Amino acid sequence: MTEERPQRRPQHDRPKKRDVNGWIILDKGVGMTSTHAVAVVKRGLSAKKAGHAGTLDPLASGILPIALGEATKTVPFVMDGRKSYVFTVAWGAETNTDDTEGDVVERTDTVPDPADIEALLPRFTGSVQQVPPRFSAIKIQGERAYDLARDGETVELQPRTVEIDRLSLIHHEGDRSVLEADCGKGTYVRAIARDLGRALGCLGHIAALRRTRVGPFTEDDAVVVDDVATDPAALRPVEMALNEIPSIAVSRDMAARLMRGQSIILRGREAPLSGKIYATCNGVLVAVGDVERGELVPHRVFNLGA
Repeated sequence: MTEERPQRRPQHDRPKKRDVNGWIILDKGVGMTSTHAVAVVKRGLSAKKAGHAGTLDPLASGILPIALGEATKTVPFVMDGRKSYVFTVAWGAETNTDDTEGDVVERTDTVPDPADIEALLPRFTGSVQQVPPRFSAIKIQGERAYDLARDGETVELQPRTVEIDRLSLIHHEGDRSVLEADCGKGTYVRAIARDLGRALGCLGHIAALRRTRVGPFTEDDAVVVDDVATDPAALRPVEMALNEIPSIAVSRDMAARLMRGQSIILRGREAPLSGKIYATCNGVLVAVGDVERGELVPHRVFNLGA
């Protein structure tokens, strides 16, 4: 008996890819990878092009900004923004991944007192030297650290300076503590939990993690996967990623120059003298660049129908 093979879907029956420009601020659930989340959103909107602004581990939930079309040009601005997290630390054990996914490498019977935790937090704010987790995406001689660690190789990562603006204890019960953190690019919350545990002499690892802000995007902007294709308000404008830099309105002639990659002279009292800005024409994003000696030099131009 011959096994019947499934019929391939005819090419003309597949949804046609379309130009979709903007941001989907996804509230990613636990268990989904960032790559899968992008694929789901891209497929749900039949979008031609998509990417995300900052990986979120499968065991973490929360804000995953997904850029579509022309918005992919603004991804670096979002990734350079501040991030906020709410996370639970389980005391009494350290794991090789610094979260619940890994194997326990050391245990202790010590549980910290809330007062001791709070007294230690100032040491972990400001400019802090942090060693990233061995299971991280950092590259070592071209290989991802987590790939080397999974292969059983000894991974030695060098400490680096990260910025932690705020670290607060918001709840403590038994062997668990819930904390909030506001931090800059490159900060690993798993490393915060690990280092806090070592400093307290009780060891610790992440038991739950939720990202509540990435750059200008917050939970108020977020939608769940099921609402991406059905909620018209889910798609946010491209320029929302640029909320933290100034903007300037330009004429059609100036917009045309910027679109060709040419600089323009900025006139008027309100024209910025230096720094990064973005330009709009009739309310439509045209370009983002740097002001140098009174001229706007475009670094990214956008095809949004200006």
